[in-house]
Amino acid sequence: MFVVGIDVGGTFTDVTAVDEATGRVTVTKVPSRPRDEAGAVLAGLAALAIPDGGVRRLVHGTTVGTNAVLERRGARVALLTTEGFRDLLEIGRTKRNIPALFIPTFVRPKPVVPRALRFEVAERLLHDGSVLRPLDAGDVARAIGELEATGAEAVAVCLLHAWANPAHERMLGEALKARLPHVPVSLSSDVVPEYREFERFSTTVLNAYLQPLLDRYLAALEERLHAAGVLPGVLTIGSAGGVLSSETARRLPIRTILSGPAGGVSQACFIAERAGLRDFITYDMGGTSTDVCLIRDLDPVTTTDNLIGGFPVKTPQIDLRTVGAGGGSVAWLDVDGSLQVGPRSAGARPGPAAYGLGGTEPTVTDANVVLGRIGVTRTLGGAITIDPGAATRAVEGLAQRVALDVHATADGIIRIAVARMVSSIREISIQRGHDPRDFTLIAYGGAGPMHAVAIAAELGLPRVLVPRHPGNFSALGLLVSDLKHDDVRTHLGPLRDRIGGVGALFAEMERVAAGRLEADGFGATARRIERSLDLRYAGQAFELAVPVDTRLELAVIEREFHRRHEAAYGHANLAGQIELVNARIAAYGVVTKPEPPRYRSDGVRLDDARVETRRLWFDGEPVDCPVWDRDRLPEGGRFAGPALIEEFGSTTVVPPGWRGAIDEPGNLLLERA
Repeated sequence: MFVVGIDVGGTFTDVTAVDEATGRVTVTKVPSRPRDEAGAVLAGLAALAIPDGGVRRLVHGTTVGTNAVLERRGARVALLTTEGFRDLLEIGRTKRNIPALFIPTFVRPKPVVPRALRFEVAERLLHDGSVLRPLDAGDVARAIGELEATGAEAVAVCLLHAWANPAHERMLGEALKARLPHVPVSLSSDVVPEYREFERFSTTVLNAYLQPLLDRYLAALEERLHAAGVLPGVLTIGSAGGVLSSETARRLPIRTILSGPAGGVSQACFIAERAGLRDFITYDMGGTSTDVCLIRDLDPVTTTDNLIGGFPVKTPQIDLRTVGAGGGSVAWLDVDGSLQVGPRSAGARPGPAAYGLGGTEPTVTDANVVLGRIGVTRTLGGAITIDPGAATRAVEGLAQRVALDVHATADGIIRIAVARMVSSIREISIQRGHDPRDFTLIAYGGAGPMHAVAIAAELGLPRVLVPRHPGNFSALGLLVSDLKHDDVRTHLGPLRDRIGGVGALFAEMERVAAGRLEADGFGATARRIERSLDLRYAGQAFELAVPVDTRLELAVIEREFHRRHEAAYGHANLAGQIELVNARIAAYGVVTKPEPPRYRSDGVRLDDARVETRRLWFDGEPVDCPVWDRDRLPEGGRFAGPALIEEFGSTTVVPPGWRGAIDEPGNLLLERA
């Protein structure tokens, strides 16, 4: 039997299968199909040629939700809210977010629910959940009647203080289901059961915005998979790194908003532990964008505060930074004549000029072809033949406008793309008090290993690790991710006063989580619970998450909060009063993880791996470099740059002054010579 991971990207769909009997890994890529992601998934499965009934588990990462928000093509959503609060979505927090703070022409994005589709109901809860004004049945019938006439495809119910008492929201939900049985309903008390009204409203509305789209997508995908002989249901990786059941993904699609990149972080933690690494930075460069994440002591930084398309999303998610710099990022000239790269991408169609699919604009991929860093004898991702003439013509057109030769222009494109990616890594390291020199860079994605050393050199990172199958790395990560359920309860007040009630909160959340995991097929021995408290000093507006154990020792919790606050902000107020805001749990259903077999190469000597000698350009100078086939590099093999290592789905560039070696698991380790 096989376990299969499929990562649907903007340019390629990566497919990975592991044979549970032998541990053998099979990888492949197929071009992505915008607006037909299910078709790309089926094409990838067909390329694997797995016998009928041979798939035991299938997990996929998708950008369907992310793209729908960014492109504003979700469902027609109506909002039901407390009387007097229909404009909260537009009022927000009356502030700009950086970098919009410095853009004079900035216009706040319009809510996905226009004002005409926002309806009020007469009710009011106080901050402690007590009822000030009961829900009026006649007013509810009126509001739902007006809502029905709009033809809304989904409904978001967001009442004031529903996090403290969900009774009114649940009554509205039942009334909506009775009147509109085929219209999906999102209750804010289910989507984000914690305080902060604007963020809770925004997240719930986006969940409703995505519900019909994700439901249709997953239903069609499962139907087509069943027709193709793939019987297991489809699991989806969530933004927080765990796997979501099909039912959860359909009910809470907002939790898939960062689905694809999360798989890569999970796989990085899996292979780093086996390589003896605990502190590292992940660097995932694909065809459209680059995602980076900092991991300390094998623990990815997580957050519940993020923006997607300018809208707050308050659900648990791995703290990734994304920049619009990928292999397909287009190079262009700004109004002042300066060279820019991205964020616009050539995407899968037409793609870079080198793909020969009709693209004419120069991209990062075309620049690498001009510099000799992408070969023309192999098909890219097993499907695309590189056209070096088209790449050269695209870069030459730009070179003439900037009055440089073609190689200098290509080098400039690469340097600018690298600078943008370096900036995103600085945000998650230096700006948060971490020294990049203490970390290893783990590079993956189709284009990540090609630029990893340049990024490490810029930041002073001492080493780069390129794992096996880097081009399919995120898809591999889907196979080692445990199923996950997140839950949260707001319990606002001084920590010393509230700590006594926290145990009961955790017990209630864990009871609910146990029921969900039982329904997902995970017994008591296959479960794992992580607990944390959101804490802050009195008077602060935002909080830090502090992991806790079942003992809930006050002194230990306070000491850890002070330590984390000093690490994050450079100071700690040891005499300050600490406030508790939320209690959280992450409940995992632990899956069997396929252990990769020990690396065995196809060659016994370094010379066995040499494919050719190719002319590459570094710092404006041509250099004749050996090109190695990674699968034939011997165990323990060592080599010096400049060199190029080619494999299916990716290429690693080793510039002068760096050296490489293959470790026992088969990872490629690069260090300064």
